[in-house]
Amino acid sequence: MRIALTLAVTGLVLVVFACSTPEAADTPDNDVEIARAAQIGDPVRLGIYDVSDLTVPIRSFPGEDINLVPGGGFGFGFGDSGSGPSIRLSNYVAPNLIFNPAGSDIRGLGGETGSLVNLDDVTAGLEDGSAEGYDVLVENDFLDPNRAPLSTFSIDVDTASMSNVRRILRGGDLPPAGAVRIEEMINYFSYDYPEPDGADPFSVTVEVAECPWAPSHRLVHVGLQGRRVKAEGLPARNLVFLLDVSGSMDQPQKLPLVVSAMKLLVNQLGSDDHVGIVVYAGASGVALEPTRGDDRQTILAALDALQAGGSTNGGEGIQAAYDLARRNFEPDSINRVILATDGDFNVGTTDRGDLEKLIESQRDDGIFLTVLGVGTGDIRDSRMEMLADKGNGNYAYLDTPAEARKVLVLEAGATLVTIAKDVKIQVEWNPDRVGSYRLIGYENRVMADRDFNDDTKDAGEIGAGHSVTALYEITGPGERPVEADPLQYQDVPAPGPAANPDALMTLKLRYKMPMGIESSLLTREVLDPGNVAVAATSEDYRFSAAVAAFGLLLRDSKHRGDTGTPLIRDLAHGALGQDPLGHRRAFLDLVRDLEALHVAQAVPDSK
Repeated sequence: MRIALTLAVTGLVLVVFACSTPEAADTPDNDVEIARAAQIGDPVRLGIYDVSDLTVPIRSFPGEDINLVPGGGFGFGFGDSGSGPSIRLSNYVAPNLIFNPAGSDIRGLGGETGSLVNLDDVTAGLEDGSAEGYDVLVENDFLDPNRAPLSTFSIDVDTASMSNVRRILRGGDLPPAGAVRIEEMINYFSYDYPEPDGADPFSVTVEVAECPWAPSHRLVHVGLQGRRVKAEGLPARNLVFLLDVSGSMDQPQKLPLVVSAMKLLVNQLGSDDHVGIVVYAGASGVALEPTRGDDRQTILAALDALQAGGSTNGGEGIQAAYDLARRNFEPDSINRVILATDGDFNVGTTDRGDLEKLIESQRDDGIFLTVLGVGTGDIRDSRMEMLADKGNGNYAYLDTPAEARKVLVLEAGATLVTIAKDVKIQVEWNPDRVGSYRLIGYENRVMADRDFNDDTKDAGEIGAGHSVTALYEITGPGERPVEADPLQYQDVPAPGPAANPDALMTLKLRYKMPMGIESSLLTREVLDPGNVAVAATSEDYRFSAAVAAFGLLLRDSKHRGDTGTPLIRDLAHGALGQDPLGHRRAFLDLVRDLEALHVAQAVPDSK
């Protein structure tokens, strides 16, 4: 199917993406063109593209998604530019999708030419012929606090990127840049932050010191620790397993791994818990009506009976799962659908917009969604991340039975029990202390500054016992971004009379209780500690910096500085801490795997 698309720009900023699959003979091979409309009101003709098997969500900063979906549906949202556009391209299904930095002009119907966005720093997903789909993430750059004094983003508790990157490295390949979400890699690990001691559901820790890969810069380390809940204190669990049994799941590391993972979870359930099972392929069906958790024989028998076959209609399966969860819904229980899939929703009437509305409406009613990804070669990583985000849940990738145990047994509280939702962070920088700042990771979590105070805007959740970490790289006041030219028509505002000249920044957090409607505000002023050497920092600071550096190296970031595997290895080795489960030590194995790959592929290990 081919369609022609035309838009009239009615908002303040529009970022338009147009994609072609290899089958679209009417367009240059494998091009992705990105254009910004010349003027408000100018229509922009996107051309004719084959979209029969293509899903392209696009986000214009800071507005809503623009969706190009099978069937030709096209929706869009606009917003003012804030501190700059946040570009997001995900869920493409075209193999060998390669970006053409040169591009070509996209002309308005009246002859106007829109300017092209620089694509030098934009990278696609796998280019090896596989059908794996990843977001295209435009790396956060350094910003001038005089021009952009606020930095606002949603927290992220997903961990899928770390285990997926591990799977790719162990397979002897370097991961595509889109698979490397640094915040998820950092948050895969637990940290020794203090337990919250007040009424708030999480504690806040801030540490500022030298940046290991750029010694003239500093890192700001922000850590949140969710309140832990003992197993005997967990609410009753009303769970529905939504399991993909389509033909694409007929591989050892797919459906068999999912069944093993679900059995691990079932063995943790008791008489107050209930489990139902919905399967989906060419058609959806209830494989197990809601059953008490202590009737393990019945639940395990239903899991053992599952077989893969047929094509996927995930939309119908999700509706059936929510219907089943509604039967045993209790406001004080854990009401959650657990979706396990490779994300290949490619058959049926799965309209993305309708799917999102369904998940959001159930989320608002208290039924959350956890997504477990499996498989290799055809996973739809970006699609699964989107589903979990819309469902107030988390997204984990299972590559081994050990990872399944980590997610569903060892971290069951963090996976299933939400203690705070819509958690947002906003930092105001003191320009007399900070010349520029850069948020490391969280590219697809950046929010408009005004959205921080808007309780209708969705953000991330924190599970029981979960730790969340965010890192900023900052420069001194004498080092401003190169592109920050002096303003022509206004003066840079000076700090107000109430501002503390010794403060580095003010940290604000907003959150809601799991069933809450109004948010609570936490505010903390962070004083400038001066120059603190890396050697004087905590193990958590050094280890999180090591993981961040690992991500920068994998992405071949222009901000990687002196990063190389020796630096990463030294940082991590000296910050293992107690590490009772060995996750930090296992990270060192990944660093060695990357080093070996660099040698084998003659890739420079450091700049």
